[in-house]
Amino acid sequence: MRIRCRLEFTYPRHARAETVARSLRVDDEGHITTSVAGRRLVAEAEADSPLSLLHTLEDYLACLSVAERVLRG
Repeated sequence: MRIRCRLEFTYPRHARAETVARSLRVDDEGHITTSVAGRRLVAEAEADSPLSLLHTLEDYLACLSVAERVLRG
């Protein structure tokens, strides 16, 4: 059984969403897909087990946090 998750984050501007997405795509490596739709950053993950999905999401959110902190300066 495959488990899927979709996360969406809204930013003030498309450019900000795209900048964060570019930072995150480097680490996607087939575990998660990052895209931008307007001002929204969209992350879609899929895994074979809940625990595997949880690890993927934890890593992704940690990287997202760093990217946002760097952009804030």
